[in-house]
Amino acid sequence: MQAAKANRVNERIRITPIRVIDQNNEQMGVLPTHEALQIARDAGLDLVEVSPTANPPVCRIMDYGKHKYDQAKKNRKQTSSEQVLKELRLRPKTDDHDRMIKMKRAKSFLESGHKVQFTMLFRGRERSHQNLALDRFNQIVEDLGELVKVERAARVDGRRMTMVLAPAKKV
Repeated sequence: MQAAKANRVNERIRITPIRVIDQNNEQMGVLPTHEALQIARDAGLDLVEVSPTANPPVCRIMDYGKHKYDQAKKNRKQTSSEQVLKELRLRPKTDDHDRMIKMKRAKSFLESGHKVQFTMLFRGRERSHQNLALDRFNQIVEDLGELVKVERAARVDGRRMTMVLAPAKKV
């Protein structure tokens, strides 16, 4: 992934004249670059090119460090709230110890805020004993207890049975 093109700041702005917007979002008009730069320095702020393709280019007087921090904070906020669906596959003959290992993994996924889809795969005659698989799913929900809520109850789809659990809301 390519990094976003950085804005030109202070001395990197070479073109003159430029349209200037001050720190209070008020138009100051079209000024020579050196004059706009001096106004920004007197205010203790930076001159940042916000629209280089306009004619004349638009520059804003702002605290560029704070602006970059706010943008990074906004980007972090957007990505951190994503919920991912994790899948754990089981078979009706899965041993208790193996099932407990899968339960630990499911618990860690749920604690980190992800949804977990349990998939029970059936082969051959196992399809005729789907009630045993349903009992296993009910046992899983019971074992995880207060940590989860059932988002989609167990349902059969061909050779598989699926159930989706979501983390319970913390109070």
